[in-house]
Amino acid sequence: MTMFRMGEAAELLGVSVDTMRRWVDAGRLAASRDEHGHRVIDGVDLATFVRAQAGGSDGRSEESSARNRLRGIVTAVVKDAVMAQVDIQAGPFRLVSLMSREAVDHLGLEVGSVAVAVIKSTTVVVEKPITTVGSRGRANA
Repeated sequence: MTMFRMGEAAELLGVSVDTMRRWVDAGRLAASRDEHGHRVIDGVDLATFVRAQAGGSDGRSEESSARNRLRGIVTAVVKDAVMAQVDIQAGPFRLVSLMSREAVDHLGLEVGSVAVAVIKSTTVVVEKPITTVGSRGRANA
């Protein structure tokens, strides 16, 4: 089974190590100690915790079949007569959307405003990095 150190788990969830420690200390997330005395979190437990945190609707929109919603800040808006490009920084992720200029104007999108990128796709490519987080050989049988 895959075990994650606190820092690795924090990186995967996009939170600080202090936040991870608070969740563990509060009993919201189970952790154990490895052979070196470092706190580690089981991959299955971490996945279950993340699914529970994702929960349902955030109450900020109508019902939607799109499940991929990334809240961020607009970092660039480039408009021409008909089309526009909007760049959003959502955590470590840069998203670029091409839309009509009319839509940008209607939504009032400008640099510094908050926006939610809603992604609905029929094709999702999944890659496994060469050096994966949590794969340092900490398998427990």
